[in-house]
Amino acid sequence: MWQTYALLSAFFAALTVLFAKIGVKDVNSNLATAVRTLVILFITWGIVFATVEMRDIRSIPRWSLFFIVISGICTGASWLFYFKALQIGDASKVAPVDKLSVVFTMLLAFVILGEPVSGKVLLGGALIAAGSIVMLMS
Repeated sequence: MWQTYALLSAFFAALTVLFAKIGVKDVNSNLATAVRTLVILFITWGIVFATVEMRDIRSIPRWSLFFIVISGICTGASWLFYFKALQIGDASKVAPVDKLSVVFTMLLAFVILGEPVSGKVLLGGALIAAGSIVMLMS
């Protein structure tokens, strides 16, 4: 089932790139990121209010909350840089380079999370890295 969610995520990420590139053309990239964030805020809290008991918020362990907040800060930084890159670069080049995040994630998962390293994972990461490097040089 995770594969279905991952493919849907990739599809919507592709749409995000296209719509963001069109939308950021004549708008400050930081302002565009803020508007996008506001939309996401309303959508996600709407889903939470519709599906989660509000008392569950209090049950989030502090350590988990800390890492969720840090993740949010990293997401914000990523989006700000991404929108700026989209504003001045081609979407067909920016998106593949952005996917170097996959390679960075793999490396950090090996080192920090202790996830297993396999030949398939290394080959996939190397291919993603090679494609991103080709885009960086074009």
